[in-house]
Amino acid sequence: MASRTSRHGPPPAPAPARRTRREVPHAARRRRLPMRFLLPSLILVALMAMLMLRGYVHSEILADHRTQPEAATDKVPEKILEGGPVIDTRSGRTTSLNVPDHRLVLTFDDGPDPRWTPKVLDVLREHHAHAVFFVTGTMASRYPELVHRMVAEGHEVGLHTFNHPDLSYQSKKRIDWELSQSQLALAGAAGIRTSLFRPPYSSFADAMDNKSWPVTEYIGTRGYITVVNNTDSEDWQKPGVDEIIRRATPEGGKGAIVLMHDSGGDRHQTVQALDTFVPQLQHQGYEFHNLTEALHAPSAHTEVTGLDLWKGKAWIYLVQASDGITDALVVGIAVTGVLVFTRFGLMLLLSAAHARRVRKPDFRWGPAPITEPVSVLVPAYNEAKCIENTVRSLMASEHPIEVIVIDDGSSDGTARIVEELGLPNVRVVRQHNAGKPAALNRGLANARYDIIVMMDGDTVFEPATVRELVQPFADASVGAVAGNAKVGNRDSLIGAWQHIEYVMGFNLDRRMYDILRCMPTIPGAVGAFRRSALERVGGMSDDTLAEDTDITMAMHRDGWRVVYAEKARAWTEAPETVQQLWSQRYRWSYGTMQAIWKHRRALVERGPSGRFGRVGLPLVSLFMVLAPLLAPLIDVFLLYGVVFGPTQKTIIAWLGVLAIQAACAAYAFRLDRERMTHLISLPLQQILYRQLMYVVLLQSWITALTGGRLRWQKLRRTGVVEAPGSIPRQRAERGGKDRRPVG
Repeated sequence: MASRTSRHGPPPAPAPARRTRREVPHAARRRRLPMRFLLPSLILVALMAMLMLRGYVHSEILADHRTQPEAATDKVPEKILEGGPVIDTRSGRTTSLNVPDHRLVLTFDDGPDPRWTPKVLDVLREHHAHAVFFVTGTMASRYPELVHRMVAEGHEVGLHTFNHPDLSYQSKKRIDWELSQSQLALAGAAGIRTSLFRPPYSSFADAMDNKSWPVTEYIGTRGYITVVNNTDSEDWQKPGVDEIIRRATPEGGKGAIVLMHDSGGDRHQTVQALDTFVPQLQHQGYEFHNLTEALHAPSAHTEVTGLDLWKGKAWIYLVQASDGITDALVVGIAVTGVLVFTRFGLMLLLSAAHARRVRKPDFRWGPAPITEPVSVLVPAYNEAKCIENTVRSLMASEHPIEVIVIDDGSSDGTARIVEELGLPNVRVVRQHNAGKPAALNRGLANARYDIIVMMDGDTVFEPATVRELVQPFADASVGAVAGNAKVGNRDSLIGAWQHIEYVMGFNLDRRMYDILRCMPTIPGAVGAFRRSALERVGGMSDDTLAEDTDITMAMHRDGWRVVYAEKARAWTEAPETVQQLWSQRYRWSYGTMQAIWKHRRALVERGPSGRFGRVGLPLVSLFMVLAPLLAPLIDVFLLYGVVFGPTQKTIIAWLGVLAIQAACAAYAFRLDRERMTHLISLPLQQILYRQLMYVVLLQSWITALTGGRLRWQKLRRTGVVEAPGSIPRQRAERGGKDRRPVG
């Protein structure tokens, strides 16, 4: 071994262990952000970027409205203070120019404005006059067509910064940014650059001071001519048409640069004065020129080509897109907000009406109560942790029942647990794993009675649940009944959020839908059906992942009435982790979309089917599928308003909306006789829970639009839920030691 080492060098390092095929994708999965989170995150980031861009061009972000007080003038050259309104500090020069006699240069600041600039341009065109428009980059970006018209009609355009800050407060970097962004907007709007510049808050040359002069010098080093004025119309004060004309008229036939405004407020006096002022002074021998025309200088405009032109066009496109999209979203949110609050109001009114009706002492569903036995179907797949609690809760029923547990190919001994209980009137039917709809149909085929109660294998009933659930069948028009599903494991934060959702959303909704006769879903946890009604619609279908919604819609279309029994309470085990909740709601939302699509013909049908199609389907589509997609937008706009907008108003508005939601939730809790303590987590639910539902719905939309198939995803159970007042043997024996989170 030693000689071999000496002859061939040190032994090679051992080769790294080769990964199996299973290991590689596992590592990749750990590194890769799941698409269900990546895509919504990208959409929210894009939305925030659009909002930021919109805020920037609307001077809501990076705007600086400070103005510098008057300062000393000892550092300003005397010839500038006593010179003309055109100041040239390029290439180290310090010169100023006046406009020749009988020539006027009209200048308009702060535009373009979509209302007033076109009227100013119309007056100038009518009187064959030219002017200089000192535009801000924000307005040029938002209204590029007006900048293009200015240039096309022979006017000159100058820069007035991008966001209109007082440049004496700004760094050189910020000044350069203001200039370059404004030039970018000009390039995109009209395909030009300009060498004319007017500082915000400037006036006459003799107003130049030690704060503004260094800015003017620096502007010259960037290749710009600074243009102030020597005749101020003060039209922004709205002194009246005659006064504007008087102030704008130079004395003794002198030339002048006249300051006016085509934006920044109501400019109707400016337009009226201009229509009189221009022909009046033309009659006196004045000519209205661009600045370079009046000075017999080369044009201030330079054509932009190549990459710079396309950058400008891209900028304009992005600004227009951000404005258009955000405006559409604002309208969409406003419309949705009106609809949601209208729904809240309708829900409160109809829920109150429903409660008053069914809680009257003399209220009866029919001439005689339902007393005959019913069949309870319990489809179960790997429910070993829960099934004993479920079956034992049924044994305490105050109504005569038979229980059929359909074991759908469980691998954890679910069927054996039920059989070993040896309980009367409890049968186990085994089948190969075929899904919940097939299991329910198998149970229906084995059922003896005409009323069928369906529940989940992780749900427990109160003693009165079955009795209360079947009483509506005393009305011969009732084909199905929805019970009152409640969250049993509500001690955690995510459980409390679902508890609020169940009470406020599902159960309050069901009261409203009962009155409107368009109940969209009978919960799988607690529902009852007339056997003949089930058989008429073909039993449970596996066409969708939401078989409970599918069968309910089928009942409506077949002419049956579907009602809500508030006293038929069932306690179900809700998911306890975000992943499990996501899986459940993903299936629910995607299945609901499938059911809506399956029953879309109800929109154009007549009779009961058409009534459901034109009332129930739009309500479900709007408030369960479309409106929740806008929920994150509310939070994005809220965040934007708090950071950049009117913070106080935004917070007050949000608190107002939260107060309305809290009032609705409190009312729903009162109707259901629930404790109010869980509502403490409502604000967090409204912020965080919405985002999860948004991700779920967006993923469901993607799956639906791409034609993907979603498989059933089994939730892991803990078996801790029990009906109030009962102590199931399963939990008593285990002492809670086997309690594991769902997930």
